[in-house]
Amino acid sequence: MEHILARLAGQYEIVPEGEERDFVDYRLIDTCGFIGDAKEESIQFILESVERKRRGHVGAVYVFGCLSQRYASEMPGLIPEVDAWFGATDFTPLLRAFGVRGDGRPARLLTTPSHYAYLKISEGCDRRCSYCAIPHIRGRHVSVPMETLVREAGELAASGVKELIVVAQDTTYYGLDLYRRRALAGLLQRLSEIDGIEWIRVHYSYPDDFPEDVLDLMADNPKVCRYIDIPLQHISDTVLSMMRRNVDGAWTRSLVKHMRERVPGVVLRTTLIVGHPGEGELEYGELLDFVREARFERLGAFMYSEEEGTYGAEHFTDDVPQDVKQSRYDGLMSLQSGISSDFNRSRVGTVCRVIVDDFVDGILVCRSEFESPEVDGEILVKYNPALFKGLEPFSLIGDFLDVRIVAADEYDLIAEPVL
Repeated sequence: MEHILARLAGQYEIVPEGEERDFVDYRLIDTCGFIGDAKEESIQFILESVERKRRGHVGAVYVFGCLSQRYASEMPGLIPEVDAWFGATDFTPLLRAFGVRGDGRPARLLTTPSHYAYLKISEGCDRRCSYCAIPHIRGRHVSVPMETLVREAGELAASGVKELIVVAQDTTYYGLDLYRRRALAGLLQRLSEIDGIEWIRVHYSYPDDFPEDVLDLMADNPKVCRYIDIPLQHISDTVLSMMRRNVDGAWTRSLVKHMRERVPGVVLRTTLIVGHPGEGELEYGELLDFVREARFERLGAFMYSEEEGTYGAEHFTDDVPQDVKQSRYDGLMSLQSGISSDFNRSRVGTVCRVIVDDFVDGILVCRSEFESPEVDGEILVKYNPALFKGLEPFSLIGDFLDVRIVAADEYDLIAEPVL
């Protein structure tokens, strides 16, 4: 999206989402078609947009992304008021619809605060997990060449970006198609050598054959955050097999233990699915026991959603009732709530380095290397002009501070500056 916006910005004023105008020429909607809730949210926003068009507040509505690619034959008939539909990779046709031309990988118009940016290192996925539609939507795994990524990261650093969040459908697979080896560690090392980049964090790793050299780099390179986002999905051998995850429970437990031993102090974020076919009370109980044992600092969960075209939809019956899924989800998140609270309270009294993300109502909103933006909690520091020697609070956004944690709840931490 940010590459597209950079192209459009040369000819159009870009109005951020949430900032309404009496009239805009175009409303461009980036959609998700991965799970039911995301699809519903995308459709509701499209319907809202065509209603604004009907009322004369929008000239034209263009839709692109995963939803329009996955349902390319259905969506135009269902919502004919949309002026044009584009798939997830239809960048050239989309730009031409706006009268914009150009080749190559352009600069980016950041939609994040100016001090951090997401760096997408590959597209698509070669895995065939039972529940996942991404391979059908995005296709096979294709890595972005390392030189291209290093150049893009250098441009981001020159513009003021200090933190890179490395993302892909599967970051640990990076490089296999280009270099015939897993090259994530090499990429992270190259990124860490860029002047101005202070933090690099890794999201969306796959547990099967997790690259050991990434752990070595994380333990030894202070610019690579001790933070791993690794969706494990389940622990039951029965469920993992039906999910087609290529690992079993023993492997998963061993990997978590090894990560904690190899990278002391590492924070692990995982995602789990409840209600997948094959999950009975025994398997769900095993999942709860695993969460108690592993004590993930960060954990999110989903209820299984049967998606057409996936292996699960074609081979299994979605036989766990919705109310049971909801009950299991609630039980899992209640358990995790206590674990998250314990972790946050264990940090009270410690000193850490944070980056300032925002200033709201007298509070500097910050994060340490252990919090990723948008998905994790925050570290809140009351702004005191005397302590900051008269520096305006908004001028501190994007700066690093040393703070001492003085209080904690389940999600957020309260801190004081150490000056």
